Amino acid sequence: MDDLPAAWQATNYVFRQAGLPEMSLDRFRAEFCLPFRKFYDRFTPQLSLEKLEEWFHGHFQEVQHSVVELPHAREFLEFCRRRGLRTFVLSSVHSRYYSLQAATIGFDRFIDRPYVQIYDKRHKIQEMLAENGLAKEETLFIGDMQHDIESARHGGIHSCAVLTGYNTADQLREAAPDLIVEHLGELRDLLERGGLEMPPPPPDGRRGEEKPVATVGALIFDAAGEKALLVRTRKWSNLWGIPGGKIKWGETAEEALRREIREETGLEITGIEFVLAQDCIRSREFYRDAHFVLLNYRGRVREAGAVRLNDEAQEFAWLTLAEARKLALNRPTAVLIEAIERADGAGSANAR
Repeated sequence: MDDLPAAWQATNYVFRQAGLPEMSLDRFRAEFCLPFRKFYDRFTPQLSLEKLEEWFHGHFQEVQHSVVELPHAREFLEFCRRRGLRTFVLSSVHSRYYSLQAATIGFDRFIDRPYVQIYDKRHKIQEMLAENGLAKEETLFIGDMQHDIESARHGGIHSCAVLTGYNTADQLREAAPDLIVEHLGELRDLLERGGLEMPPPPPDGRRGEEKPVATVGALIFDAAGEKALLVRTRKWSNLWGIPGGKIKWGETAEEALRREIREETGLEITGIEFVLAQDCIRSREFYRDAHFVLLNYRGRVREAGAVRLNDEAQEFAWLTLAEARKLALNRPTAVLIEAIERADGAGSANAR
């Protein structure tokens, strides 16, 4: 379940009651940690945990309607059931919220046994494994926080970090999980391809594709050519960039570009022009080790229309290039914008 927005709002309510300024969502993701007391001791050391929980839960009840299922979660749980995999919940969520959310969404039928209101999972993981007869070498802990990875290590089991949650890619990478995935759909695909075995680490330490991957992406302008579309994604460390993706077998680069733009934004593009190719090798901005050959284009839409993001991006904006440069851009996008500005500037000079 995605309870990040609700937990963020409830935490800001606690801060308001304590006379503290609210946190932005980005700062909350960067600061929040488990156990709760460790987090609150940095900001409200003078308040008892009882008072903090009274404020937090009082407001969380008002905003828990915003809690929804995570992308690919249902398909992942159905996959586990089909393949005979047992699934458990180990969570700090309050028992009454868990019961309500599980029943409302219908995930309770997929869970063998829930362990909830566990504020320090490291203290429960060994007991949980023993109670359910779980073989450590066959057990995987999937989580979205550093605390989850630490708990898996404490239990001597495999760990997988997902980006669709609290901690950022940099925070999760620092915790050194066995695997990092963008979402549960990616994990399901990896397990299917590997016969339910964890992907082994490559001998040279790389944790990405074995060969360079060709991708396409475009800076898309509106019909007037004044503003371009930028998107922000978890997989690029919450930095801003352009929509795009991998070229599939049998596709031309332009066909792949049109498909990716359509899938990620719902837009149909025209006036496609190749701008440059970039090498992107083991970028720390990307959530995992990868070697991409980036084919960068520019294009436009006849009508801007309504952008319909899929689950790959979390935010979008139409901006002038001057405005875009002020954003926290991933490096390849910054290079593309610079190249387009140079080309447009040269074109203007030649016209004069």
